[in-house]
Amino acid sequence: MLEQIKIENVLFLDIETVPQYPDFHHLDESSQKLWEHKCITLCKTGETPDGIYEKAGIYAEFGKIICISVGFIYRLPDAELAFRVKSFYGDDETMLLKTFSETLKRFSKQHINMQLCAHNGKEFDFPYIARRMLVNGLALPSALDVAGKKPWDVPFIDTMELWRFGDYKNYTSLKLLTHIFNIPSPKDDIDGSQVASVYWQEKNLLRIVRYCEKDVLSIAQLLLRYKGMPLIAPENVSSQTTQIL
Repeated sequence: MLEQIKIENVLFLDIETVPQYPDFHHLDESSQKLWEHKCITLCKTGETPDGIYEKAGIYAEFGKIICISVGFIYRLPDAELAFRVKSFYGDDETMLLKTFSETLKRFSKQHINMQLCAHNGKEFDFPYIARRMLVNGLALPSALDVAGKKPWDVPFIDTMELWRFGDYKNYTSLKLLTHIFNIPSPKDDIDGSQVASVYWQEKNLLRIVRYCEKDVLSIAQLLLRYKGMPLIAPENVSSQTTQIL
């Protein structure tokens, strides 16, 4: 399987999501009741639906995407590996998804056998993006329109699934895998649990973008480790950000 992956055809991605509103009390009455119903199975002893609303961002029905970072590996003239990452971010989810979709289509035209790669992507990133595209009234790009396709025809690579080797009992974080594979990573500024507060309270989107880009690079480095290939040197990493207004 790993030998069949041509690294130049892989588009690595990561998304950052938040609840659609600053807090539970900003929801309309119907949405509040639906979130309360959802929380029947989510709330632990002593927890309330309004108290755990900050977790709503991980569910496509109650959250929204505020940043998508994508990256790809290419070779420099001296054959060294390099990595370019581009981020789309903003409050307008519809325009953000449109811009991402256009980028996805362009990359797929340049790379006929394109594959998308994310960590836990099959359970989170890929379906989340597809669901939010439908909610926003957007057509699914062919790479995400996988309904009815056989497993071997789905162009998804999941670095967490690859690590399982058929064992589905445990979730292994990207942070843990980069640690055990000695993959250098910038010092963490925030973690996933803080993204909602950084967005809604601090209103610091660029801080979230930097966090997202770090994860995309880590995913690429992890796949290289899996394949027994050299890591990308820090000086060979470039980035571009596009704010969606």
